[in-house]
Amino acid sequence: MTDGETAKPAYKRVLIKISGEALMGDTQFGLHPPTVEKIAADIKRVHDLGIEICLVIGGGNIFRGMAGSAQGMERTTADYMGMLGTIMNALGMQGALEAMGVFTRVISAIPMDQVCEPYIRRRAVRHLEKGRVCIFAAGTGNPYFTTDTAATLRASEMACEAMFKGTQVDGIYDSDPKTNPDAKRYETVTYDEVLQKNLKVMDAAAIALARDNRMPIVLFKLDCPEGMVGVLSGKGNFTTVLPS
Repeated sequence: MTDGETAKPAYKRVLIKISGEALMGDTQFGLHPPTVEKIAADIKRVHDLGIEICLVIGGGNIFRGMAGSAQGMERTTADYMGMLGTIMNALGMQGALEAMGVFTRVISAIPMDQVCEPYIRRRAVRHLEKGRVCIFAAGTGNPYFTTDTAATLRASEMACEAMFKGTQVDGIYDSDPKTNPDAKRYETVTYDEVLQKNLKVMDAAAIALARDNRMPIVLFKLDCPEGMVGVLSGKGNFTTVLPS
């Protein structure tokens, strides 16, 4: 491979899951525009390779339903508030991507026709085929389900070849690498191992859904030196969750 040449990604269509907290940058709440633009630029580089991109963004930087419920708020109401937070993040990312010339559609599981499209699977597939980035917002549209579960569901419905989850660490470890310097990173791990060892990758519903649909999950560090293009090309550190 010559200098400056990038390995050809092995995927045609993927789903990328990003936490809402990743959009905060160094702030404590909400959206940090330079950080949003940086992530959008990374997504654009993937898009420029001809890869069809589904995107799901969490809402934890605005409101987290579980946290609201823990403070005494009724759980269903808290979860709906969290879903609205994901729509705000999706619109912010849409603005950043379209400023870079990437055509984007925000598709919400909760109808909100004045600001985004309702979720219709066949229409979403057509957007992907036309080269548009589809940002799926509002989770599954139901309380008690996380955006990780929503991401796994949409990845399966859109026939994605893999789901990539950007995190704060470069994969899955046998213990918390932030507190244990001897923590060991898995190169690969099975869905059953994730559930049995309670590895805290995603919630159990998301892992079970991925296992049932044999959807590979790749966990990588969002700000890794190789960027998303590198990870999709198999470069850098990451962990892949696969069938047994």
